[in-house]
Amino acid sequence: MIALILCHFALAACAVPLVRLLGRRAFVVLALPPAAATVWAVTEWDGVAAGKAVTRTWDWIPAYDVSVGLRLDALAELMVLLAAGVGTLVLLYCASYFTDGSPRQASFAGNLLAFAGTMLALVLADDLISLYVYWELTTVFSYLLIGHGSERKQNRRSALQALTVTTLGGLAMLVGFLIIGRAAGTYRISGIVADPPSGGLAMSVAVVLVLCGALSKSAIWPFSLWLPNAMAAPTPVSAYLHAAAMVKAGVYLVARLAPAFADVPVWRPLVLVLGGATMLLGGWRALRLNDLKLVLAYGTVSQLGFLMVLAGAGNRDAALAAVAMILGHALFKAALFLVTGIVDHAAGTRDLRALSGVGRSLPYVCATAVLAAASMAALPPFLGFAAKEAAFHALLHGDTADRWVLAVTVAGSVLTVAYTLRFLWGAFARKPGLPDTPVHRVGPAFLAPPAVLALACLVLGPGIGWTDGLLSAYADTFPAPDHPFHLALWHGFGLVLLLSAATWAGGALLFAGRTGVTRLSRRIAWPTADSVFGHLLLGLERLALQVTGFVQRGSLSVYLATTLLVMLAGQLAVLFTDRPWEQAAAPRLWDAPLQGATAVLTCAAALSCLAVRRRMKAVVLAGLTGYGTALLFVVQGAPDLALTQFCVETVSMIVFVLVLRRMPVHFQESVSAWRRLARVPVALGGAAVLGVALWVTAAARTAPSAGAAMVEEVAHHGLKDVVATILVDLRAWDTMGESAVLAAAAIGVTSLIYLHRRSEAPLSRDELLGGTAWTLHTAPMTGLPQGDDAAPERTWLAAGSTLAPEHRSVVFEVVARLIFHPILVLSLYLLFCAENMPGGGFVGGLVAGLGLITRYLAGGRFELAEAAPLQPGLFTGLGLFLSTGVALAGLADGTVLHAWTHHGHLPVLGDYHIGTPVLFDCGVYLLVLGVVLDIVRALGAKVDRQIERAAGALAPAAGPGTGGAGR
Repeated sequence: MIALILCHFALAACAVPLVRLLGRRAFVVLALPPAAATVWAVTEWDGVAAGKAVTRTWDWIPAYDVSVGLRLDALAELMVLLAAGVGTLVLLYCASYFTDGSPRQASFAGNLLAFAGTMLALVLADDLISLYVYWELTTVFSYLLIGHGSERKQNRRSALQALTVTTLGGLAMLVGFLIIGRAAGTYRISGIVADPPSGGLAMSVAVVLVLCGALSKSAIWPFSLWLPNAMAAPTPVSAYLHAAAMVKAGVYLVARLAPAFADVPVWRPLVLVLGGATMLLGGWRALRLNDLKLVLAYGTVSQLGFLMVLAGAGNRDAALAAVAMILGHALFKAALFLVTGIVDHAAGTRDLRALSGVGRSLPYVCATAVLAAASMAALPPFLGFAAKEAAFHALLHGDTADRWVLAVTVAGSVLTVAYTLRFLWGAFARKPGLPDTPVHRVGPAFLAPPAVLALACLVLGPGIGWTDGLLSAYADTFPAPDHPFHLALWHGFGLVLLLSAATWAGGALLFAGRTGVTRLSRRIAWPTADSVFGHLLLGLERLALQVTGFVQRGSLSVYLATTLLVMLAGQLAVLFTDRPWEQAAAPRLWDAPLQGATAVLTCAAALSCLAVRRRMKAVVLAGLTGYGTALLFVVQGAPDLALTQFCVETVSMIVFVLVLRRMPVHFQESVSAWRRLARVPVALGGAAVLGVALWVTAAARTAPSAGAAMVEEVAHHGLKDVVATILVDLRAWDTMGESAVLAAAAIGVTSLIYLHRRSEAPLSRDELLGGTAWTLHTAPMTGLPQGDDAAPERTWLAAGSTLAPEHRSVVFEVVARLIFHPILVLSLYLLFCAENMPGGGFVGGLVAGLGLITRYLAGGRFELAEAAPLQPGLFTGLGLFLSTGVALAGLADGTVLHAWTHHGHLPVLGDYHIGTPVLFDCGVYLLVLGVVLDIVRALGAKVDRQIERAAGALAPAAGPGTGGAGR
């Protein structure tokens, strides 16, 4: 099972090269994994029908009893056959539906196959947490598939709407899963169904939350709005996701949990009422639409309501009818969607008002549609008839609520027959006064997938008994009635058959009066759910704008003061309530007088920031506070922290200076004197409360310090640097998270600078008209040699020719040239000595970045481009890839980030050893270097280019997307 699922994702990852190599024929290759899953499921049929289950388990989070458990039982067998079998046919259909020149065909193919693999994993999942993961993965892939034609606004809106509705339902469902798992003592679905937790308020809440997820996934009212809009997706998506796979996930979940929770008081009212309402509303809506796909979409909504009623009814016969109807609905609805795609492909329209005589032009397509539609209308001898008879029988012999639901389902079935006839008439009939629609020929490969599904509806009607063993194996998980029902095509004359005849007659009458029905339906139509959803979103956006306008005033000082006041209020409330200082030991002011002196100077620099008006002075004073903190680390005996703090503070100050070039010299915020004075107690109060909180937190420690144990653990591996070992080994998870956050922050900041494009080609020096930002000046300099008086100069920098003489510093150029390579060597030394000396990948990357900054400050952006010709994203991505790869490699030994060490001997160097923590640290080094280079190019080189453009120094051809620093 696991191999089959992984094959889907592995081949989906190869979709791009396959499509480039084979074109649309790549869909045939991509159909192999679901075809293999279908064959495997068929081979397991007999064993599963006999009550045996095939299980596979992999412990995921053992401490919380969370595992990736897969289980193939009767219900899962049915769903695997549908998800894999229909998926195979849809992928084969795509080979004829698309052309070799279809846009984004490779991404569509990969997403569709990945969705098939995720759906396969979902129906096999035997663990609530892993089921939720697969559940949300289907949501993500459906979002990508619905939004395939992203150039159209309707596709983008529909994809986002489906994502929003189903994701919110999924989050509610996750909370319900957690409650159920906690109450049951296990997250194993088979265990929960076998021994469900006792009822109560918590269990009722959990059931409601789980049903929210199931109802939203299966488009049950009031969540049904997303499914019709999803018809903006290509037809294969509608045939697979919205007929046989995704929308069945909610019905499947209800069917899976019904044996355990159908007796919970809130279960049946929710399922029966909302399912019945959905069946009526969807069917009624389908009678007045003119788009063939929308007719089928609202018909699908109606049928899903019917399926939800049967799956959640909570008795054995209804469960048997539910799985039979799931099978029938998947076959006939997928076939009809595929036929609609063929008609649209051949005629160029899906509007039933514009179609005429298509049945005569495409007789085989029409015959396929008639077979599938007859099953949807529940005509004998089709599968739909046998399933509908089972449903009517189960509800007729149920309790009072079931009989009320029977009346609703009979009315809904009348609507089903009516919109089925309307679909066939609209798609294939010859209409008076309308010329025959010209169509092109349909090849046999194009028609084969829907034909196979339609023939299955015909064959499985008389052969329904073949499926009775498998489907009854699921139904028998419910308490058995005195006279259990068995599937058969013919059960004799009786009330059930009379109800079926009434639905056929009623549907035919509604179709005969279709003009009046359509007029009445439009006259009494309520506001659509889509319209309500749009107004809700619009109202939410307006509320967000009003709240943002009220809170976001554009003053950083107000934001900071608000944050500090909220922190002060919360901390003071806790401190004065608990009084933790009463049992705390008195703090020491300092361990050495030098600490006190350094702290006083640092505080003085911080307080001086309150009085300055020039931005540069504020930056320098703020930097002094950082250097003062680094000195405190030195005095305390923490060289790793001090080195990192010095490097971070240096890079930060340089970045500030680069930004200040584009900002006014003075702070321009007009603040009254009393407001300026009010900031002082707020700042001092925040600092004091934070200091007290740190003191009482440290004083509250009762367990012995972990420092001694960490030193011993590090020494056991022959290492000396505890801090570096903690970062790359003992607490490597934290380092991975911080690295990802650092990369995301850098990308976000630089993206604000690169507003139009992040990737810009390096600007050629020939594009400059007057000079660079380093050569622009307002008046010619006097006293400098001109013309023949200019002596030949030694070029110390690669881009020294772009610098104006008045802006050059020979000393700086020489120093930058001489120290650049030693700085890089020092950064590598800090990287590789971290096991036994202060250093590490983070500080090594910062030092390498400082070397590049030195080249930039000495020679400008062209010098930076010469020193670092590669893209910053390459370093950042390679660093993340290396760190993540080292982390995942630990899975080979069963644990993420498991450390290995290799010892060896080299002829010249002697003994050596290298471990995965060193490789992990190399990833951190590359990531930090990429981040620093990205920021310098954005805030340095990019700003330089903006200055040049403003001064007219760039040629007109150099637009936003053609020049700039090479990124």
